[in-house]
Amino acid sequence: MKRKVLITGIESFTGRHLSLFFKNLGYNVYGTSLVNSSKRVYKCDITVKEKITEIIKDIKPDYLINLAGISFVSHNNNNDFYRINSVGAINILEACVKAEHKPKKIIMVSSATVYGNQEMEILDESLHCRPSNHYGASKYSMECLCSAYFQKLNILIVRPFNYTGIGQSIDFLIPKIISHYQNNSKTIELGNINVSREFNDVGFVCEAYKRLIESDTKSMALNLASGRGVQLLSVIQHMNKIAKYKIEVLVNQHFVRDNEINSLVGSPDLLFKFIGKVEQKDMSITLRDMYDA
Repeated sequence: MKRKVLITGIESFTGRHLSLFFKNLGYNVYGTSLVNSSKRVYKCDITVKEKITEIIKDIKPDYLINLAGISFVSHNNNNDFYRINSVGAINILEACVKAEHKPKKIIMVSSATVYGNQEMEILDESLHCRPSNHYGASKYSMECLCSAYFQKLNILIVRPFNYTGIGQSIDFLIPKIISHYQNNSKTIELGNINVSREFNDVGFVCEAYKRLIESDTKSMALNLASGRGVQLLSVIQHMNKIAKYKIEVLVNQHFVRDNEINSLVGSPDLLFKFIGKVEQKDMSITLRDMYDA
């Protein structure tokens, strides 16, 4: 019998990639969407506990990955972060308990923003979380609440660092840069382009999720990181070659942070300890794929 995976927020950037990834591996993929419904996709607002409970009872998924939530840090309604990212996420766990269904693994997706400003170049799971915005705080409160369910359900919390790929909104940095080249813009406004950050490929993330749901790892929080730092300057240089013209970068001081750390990546040591090293394509290939798309 095919294994069943339920992806809440299946129409998100990550959800679309993850859905196709699992389908290609032979999983029966189900999902929830805030606005649409179709075969195996249920229209559902996760803030309505009764609805998500019905879906859990109906599908009885072997695995559950919660991607539903608000991921854009500058979203203009702070209450939404907590209503959806915190309370809504815990509704999913409550629904599993109420439906008396215990999936083999539940992945609760948090964020690297829970670490806040640590003034360190490498962030690992031993650090105390100090979120500095409502998005990070909503994810950290979700993590804290999740721990109360560790004895009842097979839960793993993951903290993804930056990743990108085809279909990501231009609200995010890499798609924003690429869109300027696609539009043949002569200039682009950025902050400090000499900083180095993780910009993993979404395929790396999909492979990590697949290995994590099939692992025995549970009842903890893990970085979803590669430790690979990508300098923003190198992104511009790659795009100059791909688009065959040189864009002028204008430094906007509003995008430059005080005491900004030159290099900031997540430690993948704990992740790779449990699932083995996950390889990914070179950043230049990811950029080319996104530009061509």
